[in-house]
Amino acid sequence: MSVRTGAAGATPGRVALVGAGPGARGLMTARALELIAAADVIVHDRLLPDGALDEAREEAELIYAGKVGGGPSTPQGEILDVLIERARQGAMVVRLKGGDPFVFGRGGEEALALRAAGIDFEVVPGVTAGVAGPAYAGIPITHRGRASAVAFVTAHEDPDKPESSLDWSALAAFPGTLVLYMGTRRLEAIAERLLAAGRPGSEPAAVIERGSFPDQRVVYATLATASRRAVEADIGAPAITVVGPVASLGEELTWFAAGPLAGRTVAVTRVRAEASALARELQALGARVVQAPAIRVTPLAGPAPDLAAYDLVCLTSPNGVRYLWQRVRAAGGDARSFAGTTLAAIGAGTARALAEHGLEADVVPARSVAEGLVEALVDHPIRRALVARASEARDVLPDALRERGAEVEVVTLYETKAQALGPAELEAARTADYVTFTSSSTVRYLLEAAGETGFEPSPDARIVSIGPVTSETLRERGLVVHVEAERHDIKGLVAAIVGDAQGD
Repeated sequence: MSVRTGAAGATPGRVALVGAGPGARGLMTARALELIAAADVIVHDRLLPDGALDEAREEAELIYAGKVGGGPSTPQGEILDVLIERARQGAMVVRLKGGDPFVFGRGGEEALALRAAGIDFEVVPGVTAGVAGPAYAGIPITHRGRASAVAFVTAHEDPDKPESSLDWSALAAFPGTLVLYMGTRRLEAIAERLLAAGRPGSEPAAVIERGSFPDQRVVYATLATASRRAVEADIGAPAITVVGPVASLGEELTWFAAGPLAGRTVAVTRVRAEASALARELQALGARVVQAPAIRVTPLAGPAPDLAAYDLVCLTSPNGVRYLWQRVRAAGGDARSFAGTTLAAIGAGTARALAEHGLEADVVPARSVAEGLVEALVDHPIRRALVARASEARDVLPDALRERGAEVEVVTLYETKAQALGPAELEAARTADYVTFTSSSTVRYLLEAAGETGFEPSPDARIVSIGPVTSETLRERGLVVHVEAERHDIKGLVAAIVGDAQGD
């Protein structure tokens, strides 16, 4: 069990048993996201939607308690001990599970243990894979005239039981749909038992791998051929098998089309809090996103500048907007504090961050780099300018404004630091199909996080840069730039990846 430590809250301890759904982040409930954002401790499974933990607080304690079929697993007793211990320490604990905690998720066992320990708890249902997987494959598990009942069956029973509690004869005669969980490796044996008990071998069947995930795959077959077809297609876990007449509807009702990045893995190296927008755009196009946030942002203390003293205020990033706004608000100001000054923003993302506070950027250059803003300001008379930025930044913009005779003040609002990465995160980045870099800082800090072993992507990996400045840093550090965005922002980065994947 791996742990990222943090501070526990002071509220009375309690535990929320939360279902994260089948894999698509959009299927997570509002309550699940609310609890993740508020949690002091999150004990989470392996099969979670990409970005499920994005809203977790920086100081929250994240504890991985995943289980891998046929591989290393965290003992259930150890998980229970952690839940009870952290709750008794006063923490608000979220036990985050794939699917639904009370559908083959051992949530009932955990609830009983919490009740016995006197720990308050709540249960947040999630969309279970046995419903979502077939739905994403176009299979209604009940359908008038084909199935008026459905049975959910797990292929993994308690290994300590003396014998199986499943009545295979009853399942074979069941007048409805059978939905089999966690049965990929045992599918042949399950089919043989059903066939031996009288279930027709010609009955339609479908095996759904990673249902609702961007790389979902479906194999249509019959009960007699499902195991062989799944092996031929190299179907792996997690997978759901549907047996019954409704399975044949899948090919007719299929609707979940693979996006242009289906089957591709993209590593995102930017700050975790900023990675969500990029990750969601990539996921919407079918990519599997792995996060390796090698950089973190820390605000710097300081007073709010007197904005009325400047006829130009330049913001170079969304972080600059965020921390400038915090200083203005702390001083009792608001959007009116920006009245009478020209607001310039490098990049559409920075402009959007301003818009969130009711502020419209007057100047947004076509090229999202300092040189682009210098060009865009060529016809603007400037007497006094404020450049709000990170502590480590190029001086292209302030130097160019000074050369034009402007009095320039640079206020540093935040600093970037290296974020330690675990071996799993580094390995995920090394083996990704695409590794994205959105700034020179992400390059420097990923290499720092890699340590003595260095960062050596797989031979087939494609390194993607958001623009020429980042590309220059990559080359200086000995990395080949395979793809550079023409538009130097997140949308441009995504478009560049799609174009490369499609061979444009």
